[in-house]
Amino acid sequence: MKSKILIAILIVLVVVGAIAGIKSMQFKALMASGKKFTQPPETISSAVVKEEKWQSTFSAIGSITAVQGVTMTPDIPGTVREIAFESGAIVAKGDLLVRLDTSSEEAQLRAIEAQTALAKINVERERALRAQKMNSELELDTAEATLKQNQANADAVRATIEKKTIRAPFAGRLGIRMVNLGQYLDTGKPIVSLQALSPVYADFSLPQQDLAQLKTGMRVRITTDAYPNRQFEGTLNAINPDLDQSTRSVGLQATFENADQTLRPGMYAKVEVLLPEEQPVLVIPATAVLSAPFGDSVYLIESKPGGDSKGPATVRQQFIRTGKAHGDFVSVESGIKAGDRVVSSGLFKLRNGMAVVENNDLAPKSEQTPHPPDA
Repeated sequence: MKSKILIAILIVLVVVGAIAGIKSMQFKALMASGKKFTQPPETISSAVVKEEKWQSTFSAIGSITAVQGVTMTPDIPGTVREIAFESGAIVAKGDLLVRLDTSSEEAQLRAIEAQTALAKINVERERALRAQKMNSELELDTAEATLKQNQANADAVRATIEKKTIRAPFAGRLGIRMVNLGQYLDTGKPIVSLQALSPVYADFSLPQQDLAQLKTGMRVRITTDAYPNRQFEGTLNAINPDLDQSTRSVGLQATFENADQTLRPGMYAKVEVLLPEEQPVLVIPATAVLSAPFGDSVYLIESKPGGDSKGPATVRQQFIRTGKAHGDFVSVESGIKAGDRVVSSGLFKLRNGMAVVENNDLAPKSEQTPHPPDA
């Protein structure tokens, strides 16, 4: 009985050993095939690092303001009797806009003018009598004072009538009418916006470290979201003498002719102050830059050892320091040199040492003045 048990155990051990040997051989074969396996190269597009000359600029965000702009309001309250303009109309300086009811003032003026006429007659009579020494100096002085008082009262009423006759203080374009006939207007109630649209200002600010390079007369260029395909050229006309104490920035103002009245007050604008000199810069497409919290980087394309140009190349991640952007391009201050080839698309699937194959047939073309299609 014991011999049968020993034989059975021996048989089991032999079977287990055979299975383990077979599995060991299979694992060794898999590991050998894994070592021989190479991942197929990734397809990417590439770009060559170029050296170009870019004009140095200071960039800022600003807003458009009118050289002259005002919301018309009455100085004294009254009821609207006449509206002499249409919304959006162009008016000249002195054009009538709104006339308030002045019937009571006109009646007062007629009464005062009658009193003034009588006072003039009395003054002439008193002067004649005084010449004949038939009255006193006091009587003449009283008559002249009464005349002056009546004239002053008439001027005060005329001023009230003039204030109720609201005219354009300068030439410009009107906005949307905000009053109606018969409406009672309190002092300061808005009537209509009046803006002079040619020329216009762009107000913006720059950090204090740029102040030494700023001078009036420098060229300024702006773009707006309303007209993304247009650039507007103007001139820097004013630099604030003091700085903002909270931001340590200097306020600036540029003038733009705006002959076609395209720019409107209140518009948001991207502003560039153009410096006189051009600087050499290294340029790559903005799509080649891989941004991360620890820094910007690119993937450099390196040929295989031996210089086999037909075989797949490899990539190496290189950290860089970027400068200013210009359209679809960005300047690089350090990390690469002119003539290097960088990956311009397909960056997120790469890692150091990975094999790549270049295919630029379907790569989008980068431009310094891109014109994206409307959505």
